[in-house]
Amino acid sequence: MTAAGTTGAPPATRAFRAELVAFRDDPARVGDAALVHHADGMLVARDGLVAAVGAAGEITPTLTAGTPVEDLRGKLLLPGFVDAHAHFVQTDVIAAHGAQLLEWLERHTFPAERRMLAPEHAAEVARFFLEELLRNGTTTALVYATAQAAPVDALFAEAEHRGLRMICGKSLMDRDGPEDLRDTAARGYEESRELIARWHGRGRLGYAVSPRWAPGCSEEQLRLATRLLDEHDGLHLQSHLAENREEVQLAAQRFPWSRSYADVYDRFGLLRERAVYAHGIWIDDADRDRLAASGTAIAFCPSANLFLGSGLFDLAAARARGVRVCLGTDVGAGTSFSVLRTLAAAYGVCQLRGHTLAPLEAFHLATRGGAEALGVADRVGSLAVGQEADFIVLDPAATPLLARRTARAQSLADKLFALMILGDDRAVAATYVRGRCVHARATPPAPGAQ
Repeated sequence: MTAAGTTGAPPATRAFRAELVAFRDDPARVGDAALVHHADGMLVARDGLVAAVGAAGEITPTLTAGTPVEDLRGKLLLPGFVDAHAHFVQTDVIAAHGAQLLEWLERHTFPAERRMLAPEHAAEVARFFLEELLRNGTTTALVYATAQAAPVDALFAEAEHRGLRMICGKSLMDRDGPEDLRDTAARGYEESRELIARWHGRGRLGYAVSPRWAPGCSEEQLRLATRLLDEHDGLHLQSHLAENREEVQLAAQRFPWSRSYADVYDRFGLLRERAVYAHGIWIDDADRDRLAASGTAIAFCPSANLFLGSGLFDLAAARARGVRVCLGTDVGAGTSFSVLRTLAAAYGVCQLRGHTLAPLEAFHLATRGGAEALGVADRVGSLAVGQEADFIVLDPAATPLLARRTARAQSLADKLFALMILGDDRAVAATYVRGRCVHARATPPAPGAQ
């Protein structure tokens, strides 16, 4: 079950013994040198930070007498997953049937977001959303809300209560969509400033300036989004880019002076470090070159792209041009909170594109790659000494099929591949935030038990 809050303060120092897997770099770029792997490893968490990580045989003699050691041998300990694109306000329309992007927004998304205007409902959905993230091993996320401030307050309040590293922002949308879900350019700017003052940098929270998508924003709103970023240090940016052909055509109609959808954002100074754009399916090499040069990231959202029939993201082309890529579940168009299920979808998309997604590269996308895209790789994502002790424990024997398959694994990569193709929330044995267990999977009863 998931712990909603502190269930008793753990010892200031605690050690965890398991097979450790993390990344110091991108395997797609530097190969096996990117991998940090200890078949019998140990992580020491002290006061919420990683104090030591390495081989158990080397670290055990250095432990102070009486240090609790949690024996997790047979399981894998990895950095907590990073979900670089999710809509918490769409939680209740996950698996809503039918339609492609624009019609799906009208039929399912906007009614769900309208219900979020009730503060009690927004708070309840925020609690459920965060519990689902933790149950699936996600400890850091970049999250969309609505164009109103109340849902942002609800998510940040719940995240602060749990001590999570969460980034969120109010959507900026002053045209298209229902009138009661839009704002004005001026109000979007002022309410965003107030939210930044209230939440950004508070505990482990960060604020993301969040133009919903270029066609839904006036030029004035995009200018004011840039102004917000320039006026405040350390903000993030999130938006959508070239998800659907019809959407791309709409962007061209709204901004006839632009060379491309990405060019709209670029003209307003919105391609930059700490900026994450979801999808990036219908772009060309000129766009990719500009994204790479500016340090902008694309959030690969495979399950949502398949569910809405939007298209197949070209990971190989993005990598070839040096674009930073991370992973997003895109709940609720995405069909699962599980990063493992999302990686399985990513593998399928790559196969259809004619190239493969290697398991080490996949888990890098889901951990350090996401942290780098969000600009928080100095704090989470790789289990490095001094980082926040956010990590997960994966059980390669979580289901009978996984147990049978992983028992025959010939390598770490083979084991990770089985987990990403066959795994889901059941494979997440535990989730830790700053060294504290916030989710522990209930042990299923033995066969035949009453």
